[in-house]
Amino acid sequence: MLAYVVHRLLLMIPTLLGVAVLVFLLLRVMPGDVVELKLKADGADVSAETLKAERQRLGLDKPMASQLADWLTGLATLDFGTSMWTEDRVSHEVAIRLQLSIEVAILAALVAVAIGIPFGILAALYRNTWIDQAIRIVAFAGLATPSFWLGMLVILGLLALFEWSPPVTFTPFFQDPVANLMQLIWPALAVGYRYSAMVTRMTRSTLLEVLQEDYIRTARAKGVSERMVVLRHAMRNAMLPVITVVGLEFAFLIGGLVVTEQVFNLNGIGKLFVDATLHADYTMVQALVMLVAGFFILVNFCVDMLYAVLDPRVRYR
Repeated sequence: MLAYVVHRLLLMIPTLLGVAVLVFLLLRVMPGDVVELKLKADGADVSAETLKAERQRLGLDKPMASQLADWLTGLATLDFGTSMWTEDRVSHEVAIRLQLSIEVAILAALVAVAIGIPFGILAALYRNTWIDQAIRIVAFAGLATPSFWLGMLVILGLLALFEWSPPVTFTPFFQDPVANLMQLIWPALAVGYRYSAMVTRMTRSTLLEVLQEDYIRTARAKGVSERMVVLRHAMRNAMLPVITVVGLEFAFLIGGLVVTEQVFNLNGIGKLFVDATLHADYTMVQALVMLVAGFFILVNFCVDMLYAVLDPRVRYR
């Protein structure tokens, strides 16, 4: 098991390095100049010497290889540099928004797992009954409903029924848990509904497939109770694809809730990502891409570890 863990950890290094080089090169070939956007935003008449001096101050006049070396060196020491637009530390800009995005993602994942897995099990066990049909309709509706549109319905419903709307000022969880949850539970529910629909369908399909296996029929022939057959034998294998869906969707939620954050007036990583892209803020975009890539790699690593726990054959290979 230790060799398997070390192997997976070592594979992270070339992946992160490839992402770092790729995002650096892609940003340099994209149209847009942060210096001109910054100094000529209001139509100001700025001389070419001023633009040149600003590019020199930001290090944009250096050769491409030198800029890449500086970026990789800072990345190795966890120094993401300074934002070219706000001139604040990138780590500080990200840190003040990361807590909000992670908490929404965690709450949405908890909602999805709490709803999706039980519903998927029920749909599989009562296949082609009214229970299965009802759950499938709910799941189809979740997949077809954009989370931002559902978020707007939630806000309108709260205003119409209770004349109340979620707070607009973010409160850290450990400072005031009640105020924090009153703001973030609603976007988590809006996102978690679609998330749970994916989990429900995946759980249903994989469990139905596993229940047709020979070892399940053998367990039933030996007189094992249906509850033990499902929970101990079937679910252990059926959960492997479900874990993959839950993990990948969770990683996506860290930076992929741009529109939902706008609906609920949340200043999270998704909004920061859009602002940095519009401003051609190279250092900020590079850091955010590496953050999201790091989350994906970390989640994949955790999923692989769960694979090894649930299926010993993974460790043996």
